[in-house]
Amino acid sequence: DPLDMRFSFDQHLTAADIVNEYAESELADLIFHLGEDRAARRIARAIVHNRPVNTSLELAELIEKISPRRGKRVHPATRTFQAIRIAVNDELSALETALEQAVSLLGQGGRIAVISYHSLEDRIVKNFIRKQASDCICPPGTPICKCDHLATLKLVSRRPLTPTESEIEINRRARSAKLRVAERI
Repeated sequence: DPLDMRFSFDQHLTAADIVNEYAESELADLIFHLGEDRAARRIARAIVHNRPVNTSLELAELIEKISPRRGKRVHPATRTFQAIRIAVNDELSALETALEQAVSLLGQGGRIAVISYHSLEDRIVKNFIRKQASDCICPPGTPICKCDHLATLKLVSRRPLTPTESEIEINRRARSAKLRVAERI
């Protein structure tokens, strides 16, 4: 498969653009921050030294050479592919926008349920819900509240719901899923 990863062909940036045009430091930062991969510098260096990388398979094999599986269940290229896909589609900004829009459409007592599949998404969802469930969002240590923020949501459960072992057996992709639910007040 060609390196694309766009959710919509209206977008111009492709995975091939990132892999073949970004500077080594930009690539390493992207893989580290969006893929949360500690081997980001090594992976970025290998990509830059082996350009052009034209297919998904080429990229996956290149990463596997420098970061072998060693008995891990998840392929070593997974986090790099995640980082590139998130960057290509600006997924984190889209998630933040979608959360704000969803809450604005909820009526009183309406519930928002969000499933996240990796820690970056889950952190955004968790922080958004916490912020919307707080009356004051002033920095800690501020003696008098000046933000005038009023809670718009209340938590339905403090912890996210995660799949059971039997659910994971039926659908392995559910293993990292977390469901968070909040209610409009």
